Amino acid sequence: MASKTWNSAAAAIAEVARDGMTVAVGGFGLCGIPHNLIVALRDTGVKDLTVVSNNMGVDGEGLGLLLENNQVRRVLGSYVGENKLFAEQYLSGSLEVEFVPQGTLAERLRAGGSGIPAFYTPTGVGTPIAEGKPEAEFDGKRVILERGIVADLALVRAHTADPEGNLRYRLTAQNFNPLVAMSGRVTIAEVEHLESEYLDPERINTPGVFVQRLVAVEDTHKVIEQRTVRTREAV
Repeated sequence: MASKTWNSAAAAIAEVARDGMTVAVGGFGLCGIPHNLIVALRDTGVKDLTVVSNNMGVDGEGLGLLLENNQVRRVLGSYVGENKLFAEQYLSGSLEVEFVPQGTLAERLRAGGSGIPAFYTPTGVGTPIAEGKPEAEFDGKRVILERGIVADLALVRAHTADPEGNLRYRLTAQNFNPLVAMSGRVTIAEVEHLESEYLDPERINTPGVFVQRLVAVEDTHKVIEQRTVRTREAV
């Protein structure tokens, strides 16, 4: 069986990146984002990307790097309040945005990864979220039809992996990563610890069947989105 491990994020992403593709990216704020893979995607220079992510990072970090490089045409996301450039591009009309309720986004990614083309949900009924979407009624409750998301490329960050691509995440860095990993036709994971032996099957968060490529984290620096500390008291 061919190895899933690649020497670098740049090598793993170079031959699969292309203009106009849909890219799903794990992370919540800057927690659990695949920083190295985002940088590698930026460096390919591909354009007109549709990005699916809970949010678009912040100015100068995370997916904000792709916005700065004018590589993103459309965004499907839940929260965008930390990125001024995102707001500027959206308000100027240069960036298309589909706002998706957070739970709906999670389920759309899971559905796409499970082979479910669409599902009904009451979330968003009677709001702009529902505009243009088929509506039905079940047990007296109005619901709208939401499409599952299948991305051309999925980028995730994991704490530990084995050679088969089984992944384990650490604490809240798990966030959207398992769902994003499911949704990709090609999923690349950057991992902090790549084990030579198989992981305990009972402690796997993402089965290796969802992961096609692995890279070791090259830049281990972790950016903190908002640091809050107490003032040091004088002694």
